[in-house]
Amino acid sequence: HVVESGGGLVQAGGSLRLSCVVSGLTFPEFELRWYRQAPGKQREKIAFIDERNSRTHYADSVKGRFTVSRDNAKNTGYLQMDSLKPEDTGDYYCTAQHRIGGHEYWGQGTQVTVLS
Repeated sequence: HVVESGGGLVQAGGSLRLSCVVSGLTFPEFELRWYRQAPGKQREKIAFIDERNSRTHYADSVKGRFTVSRDNAKNTGYLQMDSLKPEDTGDYYCTAQHRIGGHEYWGQGTQVTVLS
């Protein structure tokens, strides 16, 4: 149902844009969340966007550098990551959850490595 892409290797200060394609769900009714898990650390929720593209929320660790968005016509969510730091290295996951709650669908993740 959820497939992320766009990860890779980037130098510190660079940018990447992750994509999250959702299929088999009524995408405009689903909220999206982005999580990341750095090596040896707990998974962290870093961004949220509501189903109508009207509310967003960011973890302090990425606020001002990352931008979450979505295109409901394409059933796709995005995470634009700018001014990347080595501590942004990790596996990034997108999830989709219906606006009234219920099961949270997870993707397989995409790896981001930021070189110092």
